[in-house]
Amino acid sequence: MEKKPIIEMRGITKRFGQVAANDDINLELYCGEILALLGENGSGKTTLMNMLSGIYQPDSGEIYENGERIYIRSPHDAFLHGIGMIHQHYKLIEVFTAAQNIILGLDEEKMDLAKTNVRVKEICDRYGFEIDPARKVYDMSVSQKQTIEIVKVLYRGAEILILDEPTAVLTPQETQKLFNVLRNMKEDGKAIIIITHKLNEVMEVSDRVAVLRKGRYVGCVDTKDTDPQALTDMMVGHSVSLNIDRPRYEHPEKRLIVENLTCIDDEGVKKLDSVSFTAYSGEILGVAGISGSGQKELLEAMSGLYPLREGSIRFVNDDGSEKELAGLPPMKIRKAGVGMAFVPEDRLGMGLVGSMGMTGNMMLRSWKDGKGALLHKKDPNALAKKILEELDVVTPDVNFPVRKLSGGNVQKVLVGREISIGPAVLLTAYAVRGLDINTSYTIYNLLTEQKMKGVAVIYVGEDLDVLLELADRILVLCGGQVSGIVDARKTTKDEIGLLMTQFNSKEEKAHE
Repeated sequence: MEKKPIIEMRGITKRFGQVAANDDINLELYCGEILALLGENGSGKTTLMNMLSGIYQPDSGEIYENGERIYIRSPHDAFLHGIGMIHQHYKLIEVFTAAQNIILGLDEEKMDLAKTNVRVKEICDRYGFEIDPARKVYDMSVSQKQTIEIVKVLYRGAEILILDEPTAVLTPQETQKLFNVLRNMKEDGKAIIIITHKLNEVMEVSDRVAVLRKGRYVGCVDTKDTDPQALTDMMVGHSVSLNIDRPRYEHPEKRLIVENLTCIDDEGVKKLDSVSFTAYSGEILGVAGISGSGQKELLEAMSGLYPLREGSIRFVNDDGSEKELAGLPPMKIRKAGVGMAFVPEDRLGMGLVGSMGMTGNMMLRSWKDGKGALLHKKDPNALAKKILEELDVVTPDVNFPVRKLSGGNVQKVLVGREISIGPAVLLTAYAVRGLDINTSYTIYNLLTEQKMKGVAVIYVGEDLDVLLELADRILVLCGGQVSGIVDARKTTKDEIGLLMTQFNSKEEKAHE
């Protein structure tokens, strides 16, 4: 007997202005399977799932559940049809307990904490979750917060679960725990969709893979019949090399010495706690850590954008002399003769001026002091055109406001500009976030080229597989402290994962 899908999406189209985010998409989902939804950034994955979960409504097309047409006009409607979505950014109230968050928004007669605690324990035991219903959310790790979100939709009776980038902020160990839970739910007959860009995870946990490209449905394949290279080719539309070269620089020298760097935010919380390391010319120093472990503050402190409580940041010149940078604002760091380039996490807040075009943003680096590489040594317009061509920036022209570009294209402009100044130190925060696979590998190659020119590259990244291939050494942050610095050629994902949670584990034991 032919197996029938629990969900069918037929001819789904969604437009935002002139842009077709989804164009005539057909998709089927079956009970007892994990379907991976794959595609480049901007391919329409999340938009499509937002329509299945009731956040958006399609402009045209139909959705069927068990062969019967249904209408999903809100997340509440989705829940009535057993559909629950776990988003990348968790929607929890920090001062509430896990149980309080789980029943939040339910009818008053269902808000019984004692019964909730029992039911939550039943769900956890059934699928392999580990969560204390009475614990406050602010006292939980990222993976525990994710667990609450998943248990919340199961508590409401979800049979169809959608997870958007569920492993983006998890350690390898936490990812494996999540995958075990997903397998248990699949065995229980749940239908699961995961939106992801990590091909190794797609191969490990999914049964089928549906691929979108530029808002259109490309095809669906059984995971056992494909491989990462074939999936990449489907996503991009042509063959892309998935190899990252990591040549060795012959004569590395000390370039940046950081000692006892400590930063405290406005609420008195230590964001960095006695951080010390040395960055060398001709190396890529990767920085790993769970989101919020101090990565952002570290790069901003080194570039003069975050105030220091104490510590030293010394730039080492070619002759061995040192310049102290701690406490200096960005302009004074540049006037001190230090070639420091910074690709920040906030592209349009700290990186580029949104109302200006590419040409104007090329000049921005040297406008304030009236001198510098861009203003006098290069024609900003020519540089803008060069970056546009080499990084395939999609824009009407080089004077088109960058705030109107997609996030990925904004990132290309920012990375291209910072590399173009020929820095001695290049700081990058999530340099490929929002970029498609093809452009991501272009950026990896550009960073390696900078390394081989003797630049000290500090690369904060989210993908441990990329860090292990691209970096020479990896500095691991946990709770604002350095929990280890390892040789990327000799370490493993598991070792890095343990370092990422080293201090968190101590806190867990203390709590217990």
